Amino acid sequence: MQKIIILDFGSQTTQLIGRRVRELDTFCEIMPYNKFPKDDPDVIGVILSGSPYSVHDPEAFKVDLSQFVGRLPVLGICYGAQFLSHTLGGKVEKTDSREYGRANLQTVDVANPLFKGFEANSQVWMSHGDTITAIPEGFQVIGSTKDVKNAAFWCPAEKLPNCKSSNCKSVWAVQFHPEVYHTTQGKQLLKNFVVDICGSKQEWSAASFVDSTVAELKAQLGQDRVILGLSGGVDSSVAAVLLNRAIGSNLTCIFVDHGMLRKNEFKQVMDDYRCLGLNVIGVDASEKFFSDLAGVTDPEQKRKIIGRDFVEVFNAEAKKITDARWLAQGTIYPDRIESLNITGKVIKSHHNVGGLPKEMHLQLCEPLKWLFKDEVRRVGRQLGMPEHLITRHPFPGPGLAVRILGDITPEKVRILQDADDIYIRGLREYVDTDGETLYNKVWQAGAILLSTVRSVGVMGDERTYEHPVALRAVTSTDAMTADWAHLPYDFMARVSNEIINKVRGVNRVCYDISSKPPATIEWE
Repeated sequence: MQKIIILDFGSQTTQLIGRRVRELDTFCEIMPYNKFPKDDPDVIGVILSGSPYSVHDPEAFKVDLSQFVGRLPVLGICYGAQFLSHTLGGKVEKTDSREYGRANLQTVDVANPLFKGFEANSQVWMSHGDTITAIPEGFQVIGSTKDVKNAAFWCPAEKLPNCKSSNCKSVWAVQFHPEVYHTTQGKQLLKNFVVDICGSKQEWSAASFVDSTVAELKAQLGQDRVILGLSGGVDSSVAAVLLNRAIGSNLTCIFVDHGMLRKNEFKQVMDDYRCLGLNVIGVDASEKFFSDLAGVTDPEQKRKIIGRDFVEVFNAEAKKITDARWLAQGTIYPDRIESLNITGKVIKSHHNVGGLPKEMHLQLCEPLKWLFKDEVRRVGRQLGMPEHLITRHPFPGPGLAVRILGDITPEKVRILQDADDIYIRGLREYVDTDGETLYNKVWQAGAILLSTVRSVGVMGDERTYEHPVALRAVTSTDAMTADWAHLPYDFMARVSNEIINKVRGVNRVCYDISSKPPATIEWE
């Protein structure tokens, strides 16, 4: 299959480049800057990402451009553009201040294939501390802003140094970020590069993924029995339906209830899975989890206990399936990208990344390992899954345990479940002015119980001293960054009133208006 290689120099938006390429129905792989696949005949183009480094830093990441420059079409973005210029004979210099934020292309060569269809004064997004003050010999400027003369430039194939073949490919570079929302025609630029310049046939789609993956799973698994741990989330659910289509009854799913799911969620999810024709074993292990969590207040310790207990419960159930040879997981592409950065240091740990318990003696199967979250949802729709499963908000593996500040007790979980149920149900029922429910307009929402805090209140003629609940809702595309959702005041008033009136133990409701960064989506 055709693919674009995105070489990662450590930019926070590298994943976003990948998602934009996938939106063009083109497969891409994000690879460390020093891992270019030299002998892959399916590669049709290369994109060099941004980076936190300056090209002048001693530790700056460098790549041997001769591996692909001239052989494949190349697009350098921000640091990628600066690295191309610096390496090929141009000049990159420090500036007195960072060039950051919105800018406009005051001049742009719309005759150049990279800028086909661009409008005059098109807005772009800058984010760099160095600037390219001179481009290499043979290159031509094709876009400038008020403050950045060399905002975009290219080198026709025949003018590339050391080009000795009529099959040489051209090089393009932009100092702005076409992948971000604030570059208004960024998607057009990437389409021009990926489709028109690189020649993508745009064959990557949810339908093609389902067909090819089902065929691959049948070949990989044969008649072997597979175990899959379900969480109720979209990733594991789509993985289960995909595997079920490939191997049917040879798939056994295990859904562990640790007692900290949302209200009635265990039964609802089990019913959904049975309706999908999945073979699911439900395990109520809440008593064990509550016992082991008693008195624990440290968030990281809570996570470790829940993770340990989950593995113990899951393994005990899995061992009953004595002929199983595979463990399937709902690992998706961002899980694998985020788990190790290009310096080899762990950025973020994931509950479904990192191998298998040695005592299980199972092989690993990850049918979604190449998909971004939005692609997982498209595959779910292609598989005919119900919309409420596909659009389900992300939910932390430890469940409500990390949405209760302080120690965990069944009573605190009950309080939070009731408050959260009112909030989530309200989001599903409230239709905004554009006809969309609030639930579908936010990326993730949930209630947090501040069980370490009590606030004074008055109910009837009595003074109360009960817990506050904080509501959280964010908008995002990939959870790497998130902004707080601007929910309607009448909705907030209605939900607050209902929670305080109906949930015993709560007398105050707050709304979290923190963005990520600096805050995280979850409180613990």
